Amino acid sequence: MDVRVTPTPQLSGDIQALSSKNYTTRYLLAAALAEGQSTIYYPAHSEDSDAMRRCLRDLGAVLEEDDTKIVLTGFGGSPKLVPENKQLNVGNAGAVLRFLMGIASLLPEVHFINAYPDSLGKRPHDDLIDALEQLGAKITHREGKLPITIHGGDLHGGAINVSGNISSQFLSALLFLAPLLKEDTTIQVTDDLKSKVVVGQTLEVIREAGITIEASEDLMRYHIPGNQHYQARTYRVQGDYPGSAAVLAAAAVSESDVTLRGLTEDSKQGERAIVDVLRMMNVPFTHEDHVIHVKSKGKLKAVEFDGDAATDAVLAMVAAAVFAEGTSRFYNVENLRYKECDRITDYVHELRKAGANVEERQAEIIVHGRPEGVEGGVEIDAHYDHRVIMALTVVGLRAKQPIVIRDAHHVAKSYPIYFDHLKALGAQVEWLDS
Repeated sequence: MDVRVTPTPQLSGDIQALSSKNYTTRYLLAAALAEGQSTIYYPAHSEDSDAMRRCLRDLGAVLEEDDTKIVLTGFGGSPKLVPENKQLNVGNAGAVLRFLMGIASLLPEVHFINAYPDSLGKRPHDDLIDALEQLGAKITHREGKLPITIHGGDLHGGAINVSGNISSQFLSALLFLAPLLKEDTTIQVTDDLKSKVVVGQTLEVIREAGITIEASEDLMRYHIPGNQHYQARTYRVQGDYPGSAAVLAAAAVSESDVTLRGLTEDSKQGERAIVDVLRMMNVPFTHEDHVIHVKSKGKLKAVEFDGDAATDAVLAMVAAAVFAEGTSRFYNVENLRYKECDRITDYVHELRKAGANVEERQAEIIVHGRPEGVEGGVEIDAHYDHRVIMALTVVGLRAKQPIVIRDAHHVAKSYPIYFDHLKALGAQVEWLDS
């Protein structure tokens, strides 16, 4: 479905931040890898977290859910496909695919289908495939892409290498898997390691589940003792900074009086940096007791920002910078090219359609701000990408004419009620019949 975004000069209201998708998927996996019952309070509901729920059920976990929590009975170190069809469908969830490729290597055969050939089906997984083969798995694939079939079940520990140049999710998958192997495992990250902050989240969750992992200070080397057992635990999911970044950007570019609750000040989510960027852009706000209150006049100044640690908030930051005074630069963001779409080339192309003055480099987005606003009055393509949809909506709120975002329903991948939240703040957004 498409969405029409009509210019909206003022936003006001009070909303509760969505629960973190990243923490939800990790807690679900840690709980499934434990024997016994774990409880996860305030889990996120999105296509990604729902894909993890569905696949864990298929692997033998039992999930019971009410309005506030999930009670999950895990399969421990012995996943088993239920029913015996040897297939898993992760939808369009890249992190879920990669995490479960590791766990699937414990089974004799698992086939991951290609449900989204134009999105996840285009993303590369070679580095994880290579690492799992070092552990003894045999994997068939299409040039590193879906569909992927894993023949495992007889893995061994030892010393392995994995590249972190494309995605930190490959390393996270190995960190979840390695404690279950009989032998100790050492992991050396080669090349660069993208999104180290997200690896920190993975380590945080795994250690909460009772697992011992020794990590070097730079997160490039690991020693994981073998024959460990995940413990059943009670977890509480914090508010989601990646999705909230778009709401905060919308408040920043508008004349606003917006309160967003549930965002922990000391969160380890890298996208918490949206708070620092708004501060650098001279947006008036307070952040205390897990509550952010933005009271903006829509007047912003340009910034320079290293986006590697805050990957999922960069597009929202760029959207705000479209209306800032001066030239902004977001650098060290090449891994944006390897997401649901090429979040540099594809996003910049759509921003230009809407009237923004933006440039791209291999690992940078450069924004020449237009405080007077952009023209709008166009249809733009979301490229099946939830982050692109949210960020382009921010731009539409300050355009001079409405914009239509095609395939905006893909926002449900991480933030199903994004447009409901914007409407609650007074934004003029409406679904269109296809």
